[in-house]
Amino acid sequence: MTFYVESETDRTLPFDVEETAEKVIVEALESEQCPYEVTLNVLLTDNAGIQALNMQHRGMDRPTDVLSFPNVDYENPADFSLIEDCEEDYFDPESGELCLGDIVISVDKVYEQAAEFGHSVRREYAFLVAHSMLHLLGYDHMEPAEAAVMERKQGELLDRLGITRNE
Repeated sequence: MTFYVESETDRTLPFDVEETAEKVIVEALESEQCPYEVTLNVLLTDNAGIQALNMQHRGMDRPTDVLSFPNVDYENPADFSLIEDCEEDYFDPESGELCLGDIVISVDKVYEQAAEFGHSVRREYAFLVAHSMLHLLGYDHMEPAEAAVMERKQGELLDRLGITRNE
């Protein structure tokens, strides 16, 4: 797996962001039985940065906590059966890795939501990575049934890693 964590904000988080992201990413990939080595990017920004991206890509002029930019079009969530038919679209020609996409997280929102929900900033960050990974794997939450599946999967993923609300 190749992944990069970049920051375009001066605000830092009080833990190893790469280590935490890697644990969540690996657990998400394993739980969804991804058969490929993958590459993806995580960008840490502030509320102004994510608001600009939210406006540009979704037409919403407000900050949000996380944006996901999936590269793979799935017939069904985490259904990897048709991906090899589109090798030139989804795989890095140099590494052979599946290019999953990009995750953008507002560090400001990590702090705000951790305080709002009464858990650690590490737990909130891990939750946002888990949430976004599910999007990169084809899950969505537009319908109540879809939202229930995502919520369950996010909770199970973080529970398996021991990243709980009591952390």
